[in-house]
Amino acid sequence: METLTDGVVTLVRWRPEHRDLLVDTVVGSLDHISPWLPWAIDGYDQAKGDEFIRHAGEQWESGEAHHYAVFGPDGELAGSSGLMRRGDGREIGYWLAKSQTGKGYVTRASTVLVSLAWQLGATHVLIKHDAENARSGAVPARLGFVRVGEEAAEPPLPSGCSGVNVVWRLDRPA
Repeated sequence: METLTDGVVTLVRWRPEHRDLLVDTVVGSLDHISPWLPWAIDGYDQAKGDEFIRHAGEQWESGEAHHYAVFGPDGELAGSSGLMRRGDGREIGYWLAKSQTGKGYVTRASTVLVSLAWQLGATHVLIKHDAENARSGAVPARLGFVRVGEEAAEPPLPSGCSGVNVVWRLDRPA
């Protein structure tokens, strides 16, 4: 499960050797992702990349989360997606490089992660996004998730955030 693919996107467990690629991709897309992601508010550098990869490794080993680099069919880093434990369910999170939007990569990666969630025994999968982030909200809608409510976002809030997260849920098929 360190590498997953649907034949178009390939999800690879984040490793220390990905750090420079991660940092370059995030820095090149800060204007695109910083309005939505608290960890990008004050920019991104090698220290933040090292911290993310270290933390992702710890979460992987504990089973708390599985964080993946998402590569497109051309082998370029498209973004990141993770599957985090939430009680008896899982939650999917994601971001894409500015140059990789509109290609269906997050939808594909999320489909792969839903399958992984079922393999791991999850009873349901959640996706949460800021109420103002329509592009992120289109993903769970496309995948058949049901909008189940809203919740207050935790600070710090990036500039583009409304402070309200929309919560979507997909229950495990019977």
